[in-house]
Amino acid sequence: MIIIGERIGLMQKSILIMIVCLGIFSQASAAPATTGTTGNIDTPSADVLRPGQASAAYYKLNEGNDLTFGINIAKNLELSGARQEYKHTAAETCLNLKYGVLHEGILTPGVAVGIEDITNQKEQTVYAVISKGLPLGMRVHAGVGNGHYDGLFFAVEKKLIPMSIGGVFPDTSLIIEHDGHAMNYGLRMSIAAGLKVDAGWRDNSSYIGFTYNCY
Repeated sequence: MIIIGERIGLMQKSILIMIVCLGIFSQASAAPATTGTTGNIDTPSADVLRPGQASAAYYKLNEGNDLTFGINIAKNLELSGARQEYKHTAAETCLNLKYGVLHEGILTPGVAVGIEDITNQKEQTVYAVISKGLPLGMRVHAGVGNGHYDGLFFAVEKKLIPMSIGGVFPDTSLIIEHDGHAMNYGLRMSIAAGLKVDAGWRDNSSYIGFTYNCY
């Protein structure tokens, strides 16, 4: 009986370690969205840049170019923005704030609230979002917001390759989201520490981006 109990205890610990590892792997793809805020393709996640972290990105979109940045300015508080140079419109710089209300745990989701385009250059938007890693390299995000999110939005991430294998296969995730208006699809691939390339189908057209998180 003692041996059986020890084996059950070992099995429970192994399962717990596996769940923790899956959670770590699922969050490894965090990067700035096209808005500059940490997230998916167009939608935010509950992830917030930590003290000492910063991010930057360049997205080539159908409508033009996005240059983004993000920094941590206080505990659980992220400031980000995007310089949007779109066809047939004047260039605009939109600023965002996101606050992490609850850190994601093994059993509990991460929760964040934010405001995008603070100065209302295009369309000021307030939102709340939750994110949770699941087994098998899955992670889900769901939120509600006004403005360009127009109610509910969601995203699903799936690790296609959970880690580098012999330096040949890079960490790659599939992202599927609904941004309140349309479905978007993309791949996010790590090509160096903190550096990722994004590519896919967004707003009925292809896009490509390069993102960098400084840790």
